[in-house]
Amino acid sequence: MISTDICIIGAGPVGLFAVFEAGLLKLRCHVVDALPQPGGQLTEIYPKKPIYDIPGYPEVLAGDLVDNLMKQIEPFHPTFTLGERVERFAKLDDGSFQLYTTDGTEIQCKAVAIAGGLGSFEPRKPAVENLERFESGKGVHYMVRDPEHFRDKKIVIAGGGDSALDWTNFLANVAADVTLVHRGTTFRGAADSAEKVKTLAEAGKIKLVLSSNVTHLHGDDMLEQVTITGNNGEAVTVPIDAFVPLFGLTPKLGPIGDWGLELDNDAVVVNTLDYSTSLPGVYAIGDINTYPGKLKLILCGFHEAALMCQGAFKYIYPDKKYTLKYTTVNGVPTM
Repeated sequence: MISTDICIIGAGPVGLFAVFEAGLLKLRCHVVDALPQPGGQLTEIYPKKPIYDIPGYPEVLAGDLVDNLMKQIEPFHPTFTLGERVERFAKLDDGSFQLYTTDGTEIQCKAVAIAGGLGSFEPRKPAVENLERFESGKGVHYMVRDPEHFRDKKIVIAGGGDSALDWTNFLANVAADVTLVHRGTTFRGAADSAEKVKTLAEAGKIKLVLSSNVTHLHGDDMLEQVTITGNNGEAVTVPIDAFVPLFGLTPKLGPIGDWGLELDNDAVVVNTLDYSTSLPGVYAIGDINTYPGKLKLILCGFHEAALMCQGAFKYIYPDKKYTLKYTTVNGVPTM
């Protein structure tokens, strides 16, 4: 049983900044995210994409922003449950909450802050024969949670974005054999990552197969082979241990839609006084909420996080009076 003051659902930039704002109020936070690492879309989809509208940063890479947010919250020692999704929750008689994740983790908290971005992310699945047959640990992996799992194995990665390029470069030094299959001839990811992939291919350290798609998976109980078909119709079947299709993630509201909260077009309706939802003690910040004049910007989410934490403090401690203290005067307290 994990016990905390606020459980933040979503470890994207808005959820991480909420940890900082809660820390200033001496509120402990536990953060849950279905992705295997903090950062949300910034880490999973475009870690090397420059962002231009963060105050104080004329330009900052998405991944660097996440790193800085993690450093910023270090003094408050938040705890994390990653790679798990909150499936359901119950409100207890004393006004607190009990949350349950997909892997059976139980979290008891005094307030809930939903910072789930556009919802829980599910992998975009390519049209490959027998794909679902080899899911659930049988050879198909939509994310690389632990690179060591691929140590000394033969793997085929499919995709042309940042994730496919970055993991190809990284796993070239881990796996016994790495093949990157891309349906086009140019990549959507960062130019330097694409150049590294081409250099590895020229050096014979990986295989790069362009203008092709993985079309079939083969095996009995476990994945044993894949068929790669070129745009010209020519096909080849190769033995492998793992297939890693990296075609990005699709956001879905997921279980949040069944929690009895007021919704509007798959977004959670909130009161802009403190970003509370229709259920007292539950708040929603960032892209997952909606209200008149809503702007889906990270900096707006930061503003929402600050006001949300003030509201959560009043909910948790209704008899306590809080006096706003500026960090320029008092510094950043530690937990």
